[in-house]
Amino acid sequence: QVQLVESGGGLVQAGGSLRLSCVATRNTINGYNMGWFRQTPGRAREFVAAITSNSGNTAYADSVKGRFAISRDNAKNTVYLQMNSLSPEDTAVYYCNAKGLIREYWGQGTQVTVSS
Repeated sequence: QVQLVESGGGLVQAGGSLRLSCVATRNTINGYNMGWFRQTPGRAREFVAAITSNSGNTAYADSVKGRFAISRDNAKNTVYLQMNSLSPEDTAVYYCNAKGLIREYWGQGTQVTVSS
């Protein structure tokens, strides 16, 4: 079982930056494709970014392309989401996801609030 713990959220002004971290405990993230999702009240959780297990490929939602960057450090069991040029529309709870062949795991989320 993989336990994911996110951190790095907070309040930032529009145009600012934040870097989210997701640390895996109890098990390694090696072999898992990792991703970030976000959710606002009353809306479905939406995909933000993903990175394959060997860091060979990344994918982004159109709304964050060119502004966000996902990376991982398997030695540290950590996945990052660098968020630049933030706008109020990026306000959400951000969740880390680990997806394996059989199971997937979610973190508890970290709140990101962007003020205008």
